[in-house]
Amino acid sequence: MEFIVALNGKVNYPLTLDPGVWIFDERKEDLTKLFDIKEDTESEQEKYLKDVSAHWDRELQEGAIPPSEKVKPKTTLKETLLTSSFAISLSYFIYNAQPFPNAESVLIQTGDGDVEITIEEAQKGYLAFSNNGKPLKDDGPVHFYFGDGRNKENPIKHITAITIQ
Repeated sequence: MEFIVALNGKVNYPLTLDPGVWIFDERKEDLTKLFDIKEDTESEQEKYLKDVSAHWDRELQEGAIPPSEKVKPKTTLKETLLTSSFAISLSYFIYNAQPFPNAESVLIQTGDGDVEITIEEAQKGYLAFSNNGKPLKDDGPVHFYFGDGRNKENPIKHITAITIQ
């Protein structure tokens, strides 16, 4: 089985995607938390102000914690990478491939048959590349999840190529 995925078709720059190196990509997201995110109506500034206000109130009531007494995280980055499941947005790769203006759909070619989706669905979708810290060797190299999570229990597997039509 090939562990790379071709992104080609109506694009200016065909890409060869290697999911083996995405573990080091800062754009990766935790797959277990990806679809649990609820739509939040407050702005980033409101969130920041609430967090700062809560921190200020906590320090007034409990006192500041000196740096030597701060609790260190229990898991390291290495442990997280070796035990978590990760995905990355397909939109980054579609953007870099620069689809032609007349591109309308995306054909996901798999060992189980082809799946055609709109380019908008593809841009909102995610490619999972790690499960519990291990590459998806048996049914991978990547799995496709729709952005709204409708197939989170049954992702598209055995992907060999992504063709923009």
